[in-house]
Amino acid sequence: MISPLIFNIALHGMEEAAGAAYQWNPYRESEAAVPGTPVLVRYADDFIALCDTREQAEQVKTRLTPWLASRGLAFNEDKTRVVHLDEGFDFLGFNVRRYGAKLLIKPSAGAVKRIRKRLSDEMLALRGANASAVIRTLNPIVRGWSAYYRGAVSTETFHSLDGYLWRLTYKWALYRHNRRSKHRIIDRYYGRFHPSRRDRWVFGDRETGAFLVRFGWTKIVRHDMVKGRASPDDPAMTEYWAKRRRRARDVPPIGRARLLLLRKQNGRCPICGGLLLHADHQPRSPEEWEQWAAATRKAITMNAIALTGSSLSGDKEQRLVHEHCRRRRTAQGSPALLPACEPSGLA
Repeated sequence: MISPLIFNIALHGMEEAAGAAYQWNPYRESEAAVPGTPVLVRYADDFIALCDTREQAEQVKTRLTPWLASRGLAFNEDKTRVVHLDEGFDFLGFNVRRYGAKLLIKPSAGAVKRIRKRLSDEMLALRGANASAVIRTLNPIVRGWSAYYRGAVSTETFHSLDGYLWRLTYKWALYRHNRRSKHRIIDRYYGRFHPSRRDRWVFGDRETGAFLVRFGWTKIVRHDMVKGRASPDDPAMTEYWAKRRRRARDVPPIGRARLLLLRKQNGRCPICGGLLLHADHQPRSPEEWEQWAAATRKAITMNAIALTGSSLSGDKEQRLVHEHCRRRRTAQGSPALLPACEPSGLA
């Protein structure tokens, strides 16, 4: 994380150097680009300049060349291109291209190729493992990749990857049981494992009931443009970013059952009263989303807890609790459940 921070400091002011200008837009209640000026989008040392003409794009490069040289930097000519939007370009794993009058942002072909190779390599390494290990290894990968690309036009890509992953699991099962019939293999590893989906081709483990999630189960969430120059690192914009995270459609990819419990509990652990999820900075890459999904599964667990005031009847219900709170509660007994303090969001 230190490298992007250093580049953000070193390249601060690049937009003004490129000729970008902004003015107040009363409709959006924020700053917007002045018509006819370039728009710069940057993450660390990767950036794109959106221009009206090729001549304007060349002017932006001419302006930035001495500005970068004064900081000991220079353009990577092998990666620097001037392209028309109808041709499209890749940026941060996305492909941005205009089709007729419509602009579509999709997962790039390179990103899809990388995730396919990752899944293939993982399945090859898991040939001697059981179904539970396969599910435990692949679920964070699927959740992380689909969470990163859920804000783009990814439905077709998700379904394509689901078909590819199904073929990988089927080949894995054939390798593991090469002397069994295909019907027995299918009956053992595929079925309606998901409690709310009528799909009999879900890969799962009969012994534990665990199942492999699919890319296509991730709901597409359209990205809402950030207002003006709002930065997550600006203390004055804390409330703005908190409201964005608490929107009903901007929900963490933790599964429908856990999400319902999270909302029911106002985002807090019933044992300690603390927040279950902290999302001041959302993950910014498929790998970070994968780590987030795996860490969240380990840190938060669904636990059957006795209902408050019903200890005599023994009634229990499912609650989301911190894993460390669950362990402490098991070791020390059953402390009273705490009510949620702020019924305002998920994190």
